[in-house]
Amino acid sequence: MAAAHVLIAGGGIAGLASALALGRRGHRIELLEQALVFGEAGAGIQLGPNVTRRLQALGVGPALMRIAARPDALVVRSALDGGEIARLPLGNAMLHSYGAPYLCAHRADLHALMLAAVRASGAVTLNTGVRVAEVVARGGAVCASSADARAWESDVLIGADGLWSAVRSCVTDAAPPRTTGHTAWRALVRQSALPRTLRSTQVSVWLGPRLHAVAYPVRRGEALNVVVLAEAAPAGDARDWDQSTSLAALQAATGHTGTALQGLLEAMPSWRAWTLSDRPPLRGPQQMAGERVALAGDAAHPMLPYLAQGAGMAIEDAVALADALGGGPSETVPAALARYADARWQRNAQVQARARRNGDIFHATGLLRAGRDAALRLLGARLLDVPWLYGG
Repeated sequence: MAAAHVLIAGGGIAGLASALALGRRGHRIELLEQALVFGEAGAGIQLGPNVTRRLQALGVGPALMRIAARPDALVVRSALDGGEIARLPLGNAMLHSYGAPYLCAHRADLHALMLAAVRASGAVTLNTGVRVAEVVARGGAVCASSADARAWESDVLIGADGLWSAVRSCVTDAAPPRTTGHTAWRALVRQSALPRTLRSTQVSVWLGPRLHAVAYPVRRGEALNVVVLAEAAPAGDARDWDQSTSLAALQAATGHTGTALQGLLEAMPSWRAWTLSDRPPLRGPQQMAGERVALAGDAAHPMLPYLAQGAGMAIEDAVALADALGGGPSETVPAALARYADARWQRNAQVQARARRNGDIFHATGLLRAGRDAALRLLGARLLDVPWLYGG
């Protein structure tokens, strides 16, 4: 029996992970990427043990260790006075508890690593400059056509084409994503360019009223990624993930933080910004897959970055998709996609909901903020650890 012919729309992390996982099962893969060249916008990405465990299973674990940083702790501080509120050991503690490391990487490095693995597999045909315009399922096949009148037919189509997915409407509602009113500013700097007091081997989180900031090492610890996330006016085009901005614009939108955090923000050489959007948590498996079309990553379940699991859930989707399809032939695709959706929708919905809830907690004001800080000081690591997520 011949394995399935799989078409994947989208060459980001979700698409490459899906191609890598399915290619290892013997399927014939064609990947369609809208950009003329493969690449990834953004800076840092946190990879919890649930994610690194799956990347190891995909055969890229050793390469990942060569490009990532391994932070030794997660430290929560006040954005106003810089004082430590709570701490969670990472490093060997994560490895001992979950059997896989907690890593931080540059998104472009992770993307390049996965692209190299896909190319080396020999199982994937890569097509660039393809914007999927229409998808039609007919009989035992699905056809995708591009804006320039090219067409591809396959046994199954995976929509891994992100927040503004063109494939999504074939599976579920085509309503646009929700603009949250939150904006993110990011910066990246070589640690050697920073004063020693600002260099870090930790994931540092500063909590403030209606905002928080995160900083962590990437690129083997040689660079520091800094992100400020705040309830502030959208930073322009909601579809643009890489808008030019400045520290002055950040401060105008969020106000000045305390001296300790402000010193780090002022040390950044430049800033980029993007508007945060998401969708409501998934309500059922029908929102992830239909007869011969399935969704993965942000195309199915975009989420706020307040649990640092957007890419993680996409990688989990890819492995689950390969597990469901196995090495089976075209005739088994509809049942396999139903198994995939049944296996994934509740976990993705839980992460979406928890990410929204974390935004409320991180940005708390008044008595809620005081209660949050008191609970973190008392329970510390017990509140910061998430066994249901990292052990899954």
